[in-house]
Amino acid sequence: MINVNCLNNIAAVGLNLFSDDYNTESSFEDAQAVLVRSAKMHDMDLNDSLLAIARAGAGVNNIPLDKCAEAGVVVFNTPGANANAVKEQVIAAMLLASRDFIGGNKWVADNKDDADIAKATEKAKKAFAGQEIMGKKLGVIGLGAIGQLVANAAIALGMEVYGYDPYLSVNAAWNLSRKVKHITNVEDIYKECNYITVHVPALDSTKGMINKAAFDMMQDGTVIINCARDILVDESAIGEALKSGRVKTYVTDFPNTTTAAMEGALVLPHLGASTVEAEDNCAVMAVKELRNYIENGNIVNSVNYPACDMGVCNAAARVAICHKNIPDVISKITTVFGGAGINIEEMANKSRGDYAYSLIDLGKAVDENVEGKLAMIDGVIKVRVVK
Repeated sequence: MINVNCLNNIAAVGLNLFSDDYNTESSFEDAQAVLVRSAKMHDMDLNDSLLAIARAGAGVNNIPLDKCAEAGVVVFNTPGANANAVKEQVIAAMLLASRDFIGGNKWVADNKDDADIAKATEKAKKAFAGQEIMGKKLGVIGLGAIGQLVANAAIALGMEVYGYDPYLSVNAAWNLSRKVKHITNVEDIYKECNYITVHVPALDSTKGMINKAAFDMMQDGTVIINCARDILVDESAIGEALKSGRVKTYVTDFPNTTTAAMEGALVLPHLGASTVEAEDNCAVMAVKELRNYIENGNIVNSVNYPACDMGVCNAAARVAICHKNIPDVISKITTVFGGAGINIEEMANKSRGDYAYSLIDLGKAVDENVEGKLAMIDGVIKVRVVK
């Protein structure tokens, strides 16, 4: 029985994918697999039997990735599972920033008891007039799963779209509309675009990337949309940009004491992935990733270990080894199998930074003696007999 702990509510459509071999009512202390959404895990102790954590979402800043890697705990996320939900939020954000629907709705609510409200409307509505987004220039910074959907949707709405992503993958490029203008210098987006939306991960290199220097390049009345991560935008700098009129509206999905009180900001309560469909998609993908890793040893969509997929094991046995990415580990592993008279039928070894992962199909079963010798190799973190 595999113990699974859910640190947050996980959609039933995902949990139902577990077979009877899984106990989804486990405590965190006894879990071999964990499903999480927003729960903060940095101060939590990892038990020795923990194999994997799957984040039902894209961001993993609530999970201690290095600590998990050091313990041989593979961390997964679900890239693209909530992409459509966030795309729709970005489109809505552009419309809300362009047309004062919120102000207009408030006026109606404030005047609901006016017997002549219909007549008063014709005079009042000019205060809520806006502009159309068709024909305007949109800059999309980051063309991953979400960014490419936003770019394509904006093209369909008649916008002129500039896309910037120095790490654009081949698959993402194929999915982009040919009408999206690929920009090689992000400064061109700051200078040219009426609307700018950011879709990059929260890293040390991206923290505060939209800052005073960026605002100084922008046109007056620019709209900034941030449905990615709060730290991507320098909040003190955008506060000043809003006051000066350089930025017309800042739409952010991340309320805090600064943004909640920021004049000119439209602040949403982290609603990007808050749709039934997105939560279902994330849950399904996360459970499939966990099952594939536990049952087959395959790593797909990990954020701290390399991708490694050998499909379903048809050999007599399969062993998975998390280890440091250092010389001589592989030769020592193969020596152990050779000394035990076990033939290696197929093997995959992948590395990612300081860590590596080896998946090995064998001609006969592995006993505890061999497993123990593998675990004693310098640099080996965790050994698991998958089959």
